[in-house]
Amino acid sequence: MFQLNLKNPLVVFDLETTGTSISQDRIVEIAMIKAMPEGTVEEKCRKINPTVPIPHESSLIHGIYDDDVKEEPTFKQVAKSLAQFLEGCDLAGFNVLGFDVPMLVEEFLRADVNFEVENRKILDVQKIFHLMEKRNLTAAYKFYCDKDLENAHSALADTKATYEVLVSQVEKYEGQEAFDNLGKRVATVENDMSVLHELTISNRIDFAGRMILKDGIEIFNFGKHRGKPVTEILDKEPGFYDWMMKGDFSLDTKRKLTQIKLRAFNK
Repeated sequence: MFQLNLKNPLVVFDLETTGTSISQDRIVEIAMIKAMPEGTVEEKCRKINPTVPIPHESSLIHGIYDDDVKEEPTFKQVAKSLAQFLEGCDLAGFNVLGFDVPMLVEEFLRADVNFEVENRKILDVQKIFHLMEKRNLTAAYKFYCDKDLENAHSALADTKATYEVLVSQVEKYEGQEAFDNLGKRVATVENDMSVLHELTISNRIDFAGRMILKDGIEIFNFGKHRGKPVTEILDKEPGFYDWMMKGDFSLDTKRKLTQIKLRAFNK
C-alpha cells in the first residue's frame, strides 16, 4: 500500500458540531487518525459536551443528540490532553481550512489552552480535490456531454456548451434528491424550471448571500449577527440598518434589506 512521506506525525481529523458558526457553535465530536512517519496509525474518537443545546437540524445530520453528550466531558476538560495528542503534528482533513481548523483553534482559545498552528503544515483534501479535478465549464462539458470544449471563453461557445450541460444534468439527475453541504435535502431534481430555480437559489435572499431563509425566517448570514433574525436586529439595533446602507454591500443586498424593513415596520 502506498504510504505518505511524513517528516512529522500527521493527524487527519473531522469535527461534528452544533452548527457552522465558528464564534457561536461548539464541537460535539472529534475523530482523529494519527499517522506516524514510520507507518503506524492510531485512531481516536470521542464525543464532547458542548455545554449548549444541539439544534435538532444539526442532530439530524450527524446523529448526535443532547442525551448522547450530557455525560461527556466538556472541551475545556479535554483540551490539555488533546493538545498533547496533537503536539508536533501536522493537520489534514476535508475543508479543514474553511471550517475544522478555525473551529478547533476557537475552542482551544475558549479553553485558554495554547494551540499554535503557524508552525504546522495544514493539508486540505478538498482544496487538492478542487485543484486537480477541475470544476469549470470545460470539465463539466467533458463530464456530462463527453465533448471537448473548443474556443473556450468565446461567449457563444460557452453559452452553447452550458445549454448542453444543463440538458444533460436534468436528464442524468431527474428523480434524484439533492442535498446541501450540511446534508439537508434541498429538492428532488425535476425537469421543471421552478424546481431547478429552487435548487439553485435554495435559501438565499440576496444574491451575495448576506441574508438567508432558515425555517422560513429571514436571518443574517455574516458578522456578529450571523444566525439572528433580520427583523429582530433591525428592531433592537436600528443603527445596523444605517451601517449596512452606508457600507460596502451590494445594491441588491441593500434593496432586499430595505424591503424587509419596510414590510416589518411600516405596516
